[in-house]
Amino acid sequence: QVQLVESGGGLVQAGGSMRLSCVASVRTSSNYAMGWFRQSPGKERAFVAAINRIGGLSRVADSVKGRFTVSRDIAKKTMYLQMNNVKPEDTAVYYCAAKSTDEILYYSDHSAYNYWGQGTQVTVSS
Repeated sequence: QVQLVESGGGLVQAGGSMRLSCVASVRTSSNYAMGWFRQSPGKERAFVAAINRIGGLSRVADSVKGRFTVSRDIAKKTMYLQMNNVKPEDTAVYYCAAKSTDEILYYSDHSAYNYWGQGTQVTVSS
């Protein structure tokens, strides 16, 4: 069973930076495409960023483009979300997701993912 554990959330001031991490308990992390999603109270889970299984292709949502960067360390079985110039509207629970695949693709649709972490709260104060 794949387990995903997010860390790095907390309280940050608007304009500040924060880095989220997601560690996957898998034998070979390069067998999994991964993604970040977020959910605010009363809203649906929204795509934030995705990266393919070997880290060569990635995408971030338009709402965070130029501020957030997704990356991964295959050897450490860890995906990162570097969040810069955060805004109050970035406040949400951030979830890590993984999809077992042989394809060299990233996935921005949450329904594509097989496994989810428990989430980490990010709160941006104005």
